Amino acid sequence: MAEIISGTALAAKIRAELKLETDELKKAGITPGLAVVLVGEDPASKVYVRNKTKACEEIGFYHEQYNLPATISEEEILDLVDTLNRSAKIHGILIQAPLPKGLDFKNIIDHIDPNKDVDAFHPYNVGKIMIGDFEFLPCTPAGVMELIHEAGVSVEGKNCVVVGRSNIVGKPQAMLLLKENGTVTVCHSKTPNLADFTRNADILVSAVGRAGLITGDMIKPGATVVDVGMNRNEEGKLVGDVDFSSVEPVAGYLTPVPGGVGPMTITMLMKNTLKAAKLSVKK
Repeated sequence: MAEIISGTALAAKIRAELKLETDELKKAGITPGLAVVLVGEDPASKVYVRNKTKACEEIGFYHEQYNLPATISEEEILDLVDTLNRSAKIHGILIQAPLPKGLDFKNIIDHIDPNKDVDAFHPYNVGKIMIGDFEFLPCTPAGVMELIHEAGVSVEGKNCVVVGRSNIVGKPQAMLLLKENGTVTVCHSKTPNLADFTRNADILVSAVGRAGLITGDMIKPGATVVDVGMNRNEEGKLVGDVDFSSVEPVAGYLTPVPGGVGPMTITMLMKNTLKAAKLSVKK
């Protein structure tokens, strides 16, 4: 039976450490500041932004939230980004995805000062991750690595399989596992016979967004399984990519949904913002 790795518990522990660091930084006259830009009325995005604001308040960050109408022009958003880039109060800028149709997410991200890009989506930061010399890490892959470490699992020499190849999770996840000397295979929607790969994985990270994709017969006994998926099943219940009931008896370690990767993603955003504030002092 798998040992469950609680993201909720780990996130609480890390946030307590971040609060202590923030309190010390405030004594030196620096309060970490995060600006969150929400465009449109996407219900899930509103929830995510609310949780990010709550985390800022919990840790003691200064925060600004911009709720913009879906009809706003791209130029107006770019003007706001330029203003935030110049603001001494703001150390991190986050553009909540997805954006309404007609707005170019990539173009807007490219306008963010790389030193304030706490999502690590700017091409400059993506390149730094690629060569293993980075300041910021994408929040979800960074959270996955923290969960693996919390379980006491070493990546070095392990067969690691990442299911999913998105720029936000799959690709950077592979880079982080490689950095810790894992042997990494990236699978995706065009991969034939997915189970042939997953059964060989000592560490399996699934980030596809398909409920119940990974079942117990696809798991190597004793494997570490991290479920990044966030899906609603037919009953409307929040579930992951992993079929928990069939995988739990086989895996060695397993993250739940909810309460696994989710809380860690926002916590890593807070960690990046604190780091950006510290780097601003050095600069």
